Amino acid sequence: MTSTSAAALPGREARAALADDHGEKRRSAIRGAFFSEYIDMFDIYLPVVALAPVMFLFQPKGLSPQVETVLASLVFITTLLGRPVGALIFGIVADKVGRRAASIYSVAGFGVITLLIGLLPTYETLGLASYLLLVLLRFLDGVFLGGGYTGAIPLAIEYSQKERRGFVGGLILAGFPAAYVSINLITMLMFTLFPLAGPGSPYTVWGWRIPFLVGAALAGLLALYYIRKVSESEVWKTKTRDGTAQAETLPLSSLLSGKGGRDLLQVLLLMTGFWTTQNLVTIYMPTGLLVKTLHLSGIALTATLMICYTVLFFSYIGAGLLGQAIGRRRFFAIIGPVIATAGAGILYVLTVTPDLAFGPRALLVTLLAVIVTSPWGVIVTYINERFATDVRATGFGIGFSLSVVIPSFYAFYMDWLSALMPLALTPVVLMMIGGLVGMVGALIGPETRDVDFGPGH
Repeated sequence: MTSTSAAALPGREARAALADDHGEKRRSAIRGAFFSEYIDMFDIYLPVVALAPVMFLFQPKGLSPQVETVLASLVFITTLLGRPVGALIFGIVADKVGRRAASIYSVAGFGVITLLIGLLPTYETLGLASYLLLVLLRFLDGVFLGGGYTGAIPLAIEYSQKERRGFVGGLILAGFPAAYVSINLITMLMFTLFPLAGPGSPYTVWGWRIPFLVGAALAGLLALYYIRKVSESEVWKTKTRDGTAQAETLPLSSLLSGKGGRDLLQVLLLMTGFWTTQNLVTIYMPTGLLVKTLHLSGIALTATLMICYTVLFFSYIGAGLLGQAIGRRRFFAIIGPVIATAGAGILYVLTVTPDLAFGPRALLVTLLAVIVTSPWGVIVTYINERFATDVRATGFGIGFSLSVVIPSFYAFYMDWLSALMPLALTPVVLMMIGGLVGMVGALIGPETRDVDFGPGH
């Protein structure tokens, strides 16, 4: 070995070691974001899957079916309403204190809240206070859940290589269908081990609590993972002078004025459209379409949804890769009209042909879900690329969460539209409107695929 090559070796080894260290930090951040999304969705859908069969435990007896439905829906809706509050609070924390700190605080928070829900006394013990506490805890859960991804996802995207950000965004969002499948498997196991058969049955007494305790334990493990394994975003530390954030202005003031304000409005428009279509698949389809219109129950309903969400795990990743290949803006501009035509068309076919056999029905439901939810494999990456580093977490959190409020009241829009058409067809019209609004939101914004997270951004 020559003296020149010998002298160069330590430098090469140092660079290789530095690259390995950065690569491990990147992988840890991405894993953390995936599991943050997974546990976020796990906790959000616990009331829909695990608690729904025993909601009567928190309600007075003798209520009309309409009142029972409203009280049950409030448990879910209050969580969604808490998310924008958490996104704002923890977005500011993530931009001013750090992405990692925001992730730890929020994950620990929703872990404690989920544990408290699992231990909550029922109406028989506390009376109406049990229901009010459940709603309050679900709202607080939404606040912490809204903060969870506000720190974790920008952290992962900032660590990602530019040419792989599309894949990373799709992978992170794949945590949603993975969580849905997991909740159903755990709940089915609970039903098997602790049968649900009236007020005194094992599932009613305490079996429903186990999924909440599992959710709390998962949150605790994720908090420990961030404490021990995940490093702070190097992009954020560089922007804020090695982690010393400047306190002259809050991220919110920059975000609501000038270019930041215009960027936020554009993101909110795009997200309002795609939240509308997403809610029709994730909330309306399981109950309004599959149960009330197609009259599915028991094994047929569970099997259809399990097939659908298993496929969605892979389709989210595929959408992220496609958005990386053709560009985020072009992807949204194409998929919006596809949702408004093909997605609305499939929904119409399912609505007017309730006697379809299981195979064709499951195929159409899955195809509908893949088309309608595909923007979400690109959205995470896109929104993070739309905002500068010093307001990225706040912009992502508000843009992602605040936009869910208007679409959350889709049932009211269906009721209004029913004055003009049969109620069963109103979701088809909302699907068309949502897809076109999402397309318009994308077209008035820029392409972000080549955005660099360097100085000035």
